Amino acid sequence: MSTSDTQHHPRRVLSSRFTLAVIVGGIIGLGILRTPGEVAAVVPDPLMFVSLWVLGGLFILLSAAVVAELVGMTPRSGGAYPLVRRAYGPFPGFVIGWVDWLTFVADIAFKAVVVTEFAALLIPAAGQWKTPLAIMVSSVFAALQLRSVALSAKIQQIAAAALALIVVGFTLALVFAESAVSSGTALVPHAANGLGAWSLVIASIIYTYDGWYYAAYFSGEIKGGGGAVARACIKGTIIVIVLYVFLAAALAWKVPLASLAGNELALAGALEMVISPLASTIVLVAAIIMLLAYQNLLYMATPRIIQALAVDGLFVRRAGEISKGGNPIFAVLLSWGLSVGLIIIGGFHFLLHLSVFFYLFLYVLLIAGVIILRSRQPDTDRPYRAWGYPWSTYTCLFGWILIALFQVGVEIDTAAYAAIFVAISWPVYRVLMRSGRTIKLNHKE
Repeated sequence: MSTSDTQHHPRRVLSSRFTLAVIVGGIIGLGILRTPGEVAAVVPDPLMFVSLWVLGGLFILLSAAVVAELVGMTPRSGGAYPLVRRAYGPFPGFVIGWVDWLTFVADIAFKAVVVTEFAALLIPAAGQWKTPLAIMVSSVFAALQLRSVALSAKIQQIAAAALALIVVGFTLALVFAESAVSSGTALVPHAANGLGAWSLVIASIIYTYDGWYYAAYFSGEIKGGGGAVARACIKGTIIVIVLYVFLAAALAWKVPLASLAGNELALAGALEMVISPLASTIVLVAAIIMLLAYQNLLYMATPRIIQALAVDGLFVRRAGEISKGGNPIFAVLLSWGLSVGLIIIGGFHFLLHLSVFFYLFLYVLLIAGVIILRSRQPDTDRPYRAWGYPWSTYTCLFGWILIALFQVGVEIDTAAYAAIFVAISWPVYRVLMRSGRTIKLNHKE
């Protein structure tokens, strides 16, 4: 690829519709099909079950309304790293980008494998080809990025609309179906309890709502600037919260929640009870569609993390180059190569279990970044200001810190692995700084 065919600063070619599609498509995923079963195992009471989804959604919305300030004042692609680099400096920024990138790559590998596992449930003969099929799935969506960002953006807009319709369709199916008889719960075990059980509930809700600031991975390429991106984050989050709460209410209204406890595809179990055993096949097909749509979004977002790092001299130079099609091709290939390696060796399982710790790590730093920049750069242009500052910001900060401390206390072994994983970033950072292969650019923010 010649230098004339590449650049370091992306063009604003993505529409506001794409921005909304990224948020909706980024949040809606496999989680909403499975995690209601994890929550129901601990909270079988319908009112409390729905209340958890409402409260979780409201806290996420408040967090989005705070972090949107950073999104609005940071017209760069790359996600969490560009949002907080000004607040923390190069190395902490690198750590954030490093953790964010590896978590995304692990997610690519995990979801590619889950697609093949679900496909094997529909077509048993595919079971013996899970690894090659997973590599094929990952490779197809990586190849889409080689064409152009416009093609991937169109796919994402269609996918987001399809995902929203799937959730609405399942909700309506539950609403208009006959209620499941409560006598069927006689053999269902009692609700789980204890700190470990509640840790799983919290992790499940966080995982299912994650994705509320995904538009920040494309901020430098979206028409309308940072203010438009910030407002889209909030609008998209509201849409998903409404969809999730109505679905949770329909589940609680129509199905004995205890009967869904621990079900890996809780929505399939619910529809089987109230409609037909064939419903599980429909949910499996929907799950595959969701996972494929998410592969497209992951392959759009993941390379932009290391592209942003490379532009600031914190990664190898070629990762910062953008093709005429609008994508950082070398960064795509690096992300694809690591995802294939994780599929083959199975290391993605380890990263998957760490994902909630990394989410909490990023959330705390993002919220704190709003406070730091309000103090250090009070006169910087802010197209969008955090709603209810400062009380809203400190509420979110303390809330996420408390959740993080609770999760660490309950899952201390996993927390230790997360700390080790973050610590690895230091030698990587030193090698990159000494290698002479990084590009030093002063980027105005």
